[in-house]
Amino acid sequence: MGDRAAMKLERIPWGARGGSPDEGTLRRALENDGFDVCVWSDPPNRTYDPHAHDHDECLWVVRGAIVFQIDGRDFELGPGDRLMLPRGTVHGAQARAEGATYLIGERA
Repeated sequence: MGDRAAMKLERIPWGARGGSPDEGTLRRALENDGFDVCVWSDPPNRTYDPHAHDHDECLWVVRGAIVFQIDGRDFELGPGDRLMLPRGTVHGAQARAEGATYLIGERA
């Protein structure tokens, strides 16, 4: 992610990496990409109304599942999946039945 100006809306699946995502490893990767990181947990079926942020965000799911709604599209995230969310992107979200724990990376 060297060029911060080039951030684009993107879902990056865990895919063929195998194994379970490790929170510490994911946190270090976000910090290395220049993000300030916090961990967030949503209870089952928690919803967020559409909103936008004045900073870039990267969300990386550790456990559970959450779906983001952006421009009429659904971005489903499970363990290890990452969502790149450029500043100003209007998005809503809903945690799935098992809830979701994820890292939120923010950078100006």
